[in-house]
Amino acid sequence: MPTVDRVLPTETGTEQTTVEPPARPDPEPDPEPIVSVVVPALNEARNLPHVFARLPQVDEVILVDGGSTDDTVAVARQLRPDIRVVTQNRRGKGNALACGFAACTGDIIVMIDADGSTDPGEIPSFIAALRGGADFAKGSRFRPGGGSADITRLRRAGNRMLSLLVNVLFGTKYSDLCYGYNAFWSCHLDVFDLDSTSPAPAGADGRLWGDGFEIETLLNLRAARARLVIEEVTSFEHDRIHGVSNLNAFTDGIRVLRTIAREWPRGRKRAARQVAGQAAR
Repeated sequence: MPTVDRVLPTETGTEQTTVEPPARPDPEPDPEPIVSVVVPALNEARNLPHVFARLPQVDEVILVDGGSTDDTVAVARQLRPDIRVVTQNRRGKGNALACGFAACTGDIIVMIDADGSTDPGEIPSFIAALRGGADFAKGSRFRPGGGSADITRLRRAGNRMLSLLVNVLFGTKYSDLCYGYNAFWSCHLDVFDLDSTSPAPAGADGRLWGDGFEIETLLNLRAARARLVIEEVTSFEHDRIHGVSNLNAFTDGIRVLRTIAREWPRGRKRAARQVAGQAAR
């Protein structure tokens, strides 16, 4: 009910009243974004209980199975009856992520590993970075407070050199180029131009470019090339809980170098077009 205040009589002898307008309601808070988590998995049945136990409250979990021969899918469904299972159409982690991203329905997409090396408990930090204004939240083991129980001296040195190279060529400030713990707003998915529909090409490898571990570098480079707002998030990489990693420091390092070489000319051409366009205006 509005408050009525009495004032002194007017010259006509009548009283004048003023009515205070009702208080404006507080603005509605921004709705909570829907969060999708993509988990590529290949024979990770023994690791999933540890990984899923660390997951915070999220809206959607998508397991991308790479043709597991153990009980990976059955264990995942037992642990999370609401899980969505997607089967990748080619081989490799990159293809698994592309298939998982395409199936997401959330506003935010987070990518974690099924082997326990990436800590799902850090997901709120990635979400906070995105809600704070970032387009792409990139995990870093080399920020203060981060670290790794898994990386070797050779891989650490290679990562440092590759990060420096990319920072010079692409104008970035990455402290950890070759780390696959990332999150981004799903509205930017087209920036990464990932193929989730083409069949496996004929040949011994059966993969398209970007289907392997080079996906981690590819995402970072294309985010930079598209001038997304990128924020690094402190992360700690744990040892794989069970099993053996498929990562090879030498061959995958070569693939990262090839990724940089492939993406750099395209970046220069795009920058040249932007400059030409600005000059024409």
